[in-house]
Amino acid sequence: MAASLPPIRFDYKPSPLAIVDNGHSVQINYGPGSSIDVAGHRYELKQFHFHHPSENKIHGKQYSLEIHFVHADSEGKQAVVGILVDRGAASPAIQALWENLPTTKNQVSRPAGVSVNAADFLPAERGYYTFPGSLTTPPCSEGLSWYLLKTADEASSGQIEAFAKLYPMNARPTQPLHQRMVRESK
Repeated sequence: MAASLPPIRFDYKPSPLAIVDNGHSVQINYGPGSSIDVAGHRYELKQFHFHHPSENKIHGKQYSLEIHFVHADSEGKQAVVGILVDRGAASPAIQALWENLPTTKNQVSRPAGVSVNAADFLPAERGYYTFPGSLTTPPCSEGLSWYLLKTADEASSGQIEAFAKLYPMNARPTQPLHQRMVRESK
């Protein structure tokens, strides 16, 4: 259902790279100071991580990867921005992460002089779908606000396969809507 929804205002800044293979995904822990604002409600970016294949689908299409940018407000309420990734041109942002993958699971690697900017993953067009949901990894906590961007990012086949070698399938199956309403920004 298309609706007049407020834009997501992204205020992502570079952060020193803190990357971990946590046994479920490759996760980037983000330093303070980056956030999104939706209708005057601010959520700070805490971390982002990857799923193969995508956990969300648009019109039945599943994508090669999905990146979840996990945010929390001052009261601990969470919002996740999902970005789908399709096969296409190489992604310099993803390549920089893959070049710094830790060799040991569950140990955060902080390569000297390396930073990451979550804004480098954002498409130019930022229309979105929104729906109430849950985290997709245990404990699958409910009460999240989901914002799935309609425009996919791209990564090369080699970049996607590099992640797939680590995690051939780390995606929760797409969940039924039940009574949830998905709204689409115009």
